[in-house]
Amino acid sequence: MSKAHPLLGASRLAIDAVTGVTDLVEAMHAEISRLPLTASRERTTGITGLVYRSVRGVTRLVGGGLDLALGALAPLLDQADTQHASAAQAALNGVLGDYLEATANPLATPMALHPLVDDASGPALVFLHGLGMNEAQWRRDGADFPAALAALGYRPLGLRYNTGRNIWRNGAELARLLDTVPGLITLLGHSMGGLVARSAIAQARGRRWPQRLQALVTLGTPHLGAPLERGGQQVQQLLAVSAYSRPLAALAARRSAGIRDLRHASLLEADADAGKASRLPLPAGVRCCAIAATTAKRPTGAPARWLGDGLVPVASALGQHREAARRLAFTDTAVFTGLGHLALQTDAAVLQQLRDWLKPA
Repeated sequence: MSKAHPLLGASRLAIDAVTGVTDLVEAMHAEISRLPLTASRERTTGITGLVYRSVRGVTRLVGGGLDLALGALAPLLDQADTQHASAAQAALNGVLGDYLEATANPLATPMALHPLVDDASGPALVFLHGLGMNEAQWRRDGADFPAALAALGYRPLGLRYNTGRNIWRNGAELARLLDTVPGLITLLGHSMGGLVARSAIAQARGRRWPQRLQALVTLGTPHLGAPLERGGQQVQQLLAVSAYSRPLAALAARRSAGIRDLRHASLLEADADAGKASRLPLPAGVRCCAIAATTAKRPTGAPARWLGDGLVPVASALGQHREAARRLAFTDTAVFTGLGHLALQTDAAVLQQLRDWLKPA
C-alpha cells in the first residue's frame, strides 16, 4: 500500500483508546479495592485481572483485523477525503499529535507548505495556523485573507503542521523547510503559529533564509503563555492528590506536548523540558508586528490589563510583561475590541490592518 489512509490511523487510535481506558479503569479498580497500608499497584490480580487482560487482548486482536481490512480498502477510501475530514484530522492532531507521531499513526500530519493562491507571484507570505487547525482556516466565514494579501503582490503559502508536537520540534522543522523557499519571506502566524515562527527563527542559525526575512506578524499569539493551559495543569495536580482520582491525573496529563508548551510559551527544547518560558527577543533587523483582541466592546483602563480574546490576554498577545527584560519590542501593535480569538482570521478591520502593514513601500 503506497499511502496509509486516515481511517487506518483512526482504527489504530480507537484501539489504543480502548486499551488506554481499560488501563485507566483497572488502575482505579486497583486503588479502590486494595487493602489499607498495602503498596499501590496499577494492575489487578486473579479473576479481575484476567478480565482486564482479556479486554485488552481482544481489542488488539480485532484491531489487527481492522488494519488488514482498511489496508485493502485504502485505495478506494482515498477518493473520499473531504475538507471536513481534513479539519477533523487537524483538530485530532492538536489534542494527540505527539502521540500519533510517536506511534507512527497515519493520522499524524506531516509538515508541508501549500500554495494558497493559484498563479500568485512575488515575495513569499507564509501563513501559520494555530492549535488544532490547518491552512484552510484562513478562508472561512466569507473571508479570504490569502487572496486579499496576494493582491498586494505576495505569494501566499500555507503551512500545514502537527500542532500537537512540541513547539520547538515544529520550529526546528520549519527552520529547515524555509531554506527551500526562494526570495524574500514574511511570516504571518495566528495563535500558536506565531510561536512556531519565533521558534523557527531562533533555531535557524547558519541558515540563509533569516537574511531574507522581511517581517514577522502575529495574531492573538500567546507570547507570554496561555492562562487556560495553566488551569489545565492545576486540574492535573489536584487530581493527583487523592489515590482514587490519581489515575485520572494520567488522563489529564495526556494533553499534547504542543498544548503543554502553550502554558509558558516554551519555544526551545530545554525550556519545554523544564516547563518554563523561553526568554527570546524578537529578531533584530526585522519588522515585527502584533495584533491582540479583546471580547469587551468598551474596555477601560490600560490595554495590557484587558482580558483578551477569550483565549489569549491582550498583554500576552502584545508581549507586555511586567518585567522590562521580558517585554517584546514590537515595531507596531494594534488591539481590536469586541473580537474573539478565531475572529482574528476573518475580521475585515484586522485584514485592513494587515494590508497597511504589509503593503509595498
